Parts: sequence; C-alpha cells; structure tokens
Amino acid sequence: MSKELEEALPHHNSMDITRPGDPSEKSFGEKMKKHFTQEVSTDHADILMLFCCLITGFLDSTLYNAFKTFVSMQTGNTIFVALGASDQNNRPFGWARSLISIGCFCIGSFVFSRSHRFCGPLQRSTLVASYLIQSCCILLSASLVQGFVIEGNVPADLGKHWDQVGPIALLSFQAAGQIVSSRFLGVGEVPTIVITSLLCDLLSDPLLLASVTQNPKRNRRAIGFTLTLVGAIVGGWVSKVTKSVSPMLWVAGGCKMVLTVVWGLWKEKV
Repeated sequence: MSKELEEALPHHNSMDITRPGDPSEKSFGEKMKKHFTQEVSTDHADILMLFCCLITGFLDSTLYNAFKTFVSMQTGNTIFVALGASDQNNRPFGWARSLISIGCFCIGSFVFSRSHRFCGPLQRSTLVASYLIQSCCILLSASLVQGFVIEGNVPADLGKHWDQVGPIALLSFQAAGQIVSSRFLGVGEVPTIVITSLLCDLLSDPLLLASVTQNPKRNRRAIGFTLTLVGAIVGGWVSKVTKSVSPMLWVAGGCKMVLTVVWGLWKEKV
C-alpha cells in the first residue's frame, strides 16, 4: 500500500518549480525585443565612425571619377551648381546632378535625424535600421550598375543619361545617415563626410602637440582625415583599373553591412 502511494505521489525532483516570470523562461522573441530596445554604449563608438570615413573616401572618389559629382561632400556640389547657374559649367548637366545630390542629402538629413529622435537616438534598433538602410542604398546602386541597368563606366558618358541620377540620389541620401549618427553618438569631431571643418578643428586645437594619450579628439580628427584620404586613393585606383564604379560600390556596401551587424552586437549602455 505504501509503495503504491509513493508511486502515485509526484517526486520532488520531477516537480516544475520554475516560477512564473523566471527570466530563463522568456521566449526568444522577448529576448530579442529586449536586446534591440536597449540603448547602446557610446564607448569606442568613434571607431565605427572612423570606419565610415574610409567608406566616404571609397564612394566620393569613385562616383566623382565616373559622374563628376560628389555624393557626400556637398561643398563641392554647391560650387558646381553655382557654376552652372552662371553658365560656366563645362560638364553637360553637371549642375543638375550636383543639385540632386544636395537635395537628396538634405532629405536624408531630415529623415534620419527625425527617425533617430522619434525612435530613440541610441536605441540599438534605431542604429541597426539606420545602417541597414544605408547598406541597402549602396548595394542597390551596385546592383543597378552591375546589371547594366545604369551605365557605370569610368569615365561615364555625361550626356543626357538621367539614369545616372539613381546612384547619385541613393548614395547622397545614405551619406546623411553617417553624419547624423555621429552627432547623436557624441562623436562630432568625426563628421565622417566633412573634411574642411575637420582640418580647421584639428589645426586650431590648442593641444595640437600634446601627447597621444592627452588629446583623443585630436587623434580622431587626424585618423578621420587619413582614412578618408586612403579610402579615396583606393577608390580612385580600383575604378581606374576596373573602368567601373560597381566594384567599389560592392565593397562600400559590404562595409556598411558589417557596421550594421556590429551595431546589433554592440555592448549595452550601463
């Protein structure tokens, strides 16, 4: 009788003693939601922004080599538009391409900044979405050129080929995402797409000659300039050898996708 009773009663080690709400019982979806709604740490975020400087060099040198238009540095485009307005532009419709680049950059700045503020500027999902969009813009441009939908020869025929506006618009739009994220991450000394103000701030720094450990902002500015220059040299050489813009677009798009993954894995703000 006692044996039958013992078998009927549940054993202590077979009972489910997990309390409702135990963190170990959270579903995968809940864990992912918590992960992507976290704010990321800004520690060492400057490393990612410096990587963006390299990407800027890739894109601007490659696109200017082909279409004679910048997609990141809008100072040059502003001058091109002004020359076109004064009827001194020797590039067929170059002023129009530059104007479109400026316009799309402005739209990108508006969209990315408002999105960051609305969703949370340091929220992991915000940064992942931002860099995913930037990646898609670059990769879509590369696909259009690779698939011969758009001429991407270097140098390209600069006549009435308005399809060239596609990559210019997409790349100018995504470039705004870089500088917006650098502002929200508190790395304003590395704007990622502006060299003029970066050089001014670098050389006017009262601690310009301080040791490496005493002036991190000076270090970031110097590295940012160097990486932009190196990226532009690499982009120029690759486009010269391949006679096409698509190889560097694929490289730049891949780099942006790597940054997207890194933001997804970046450490949480403490």
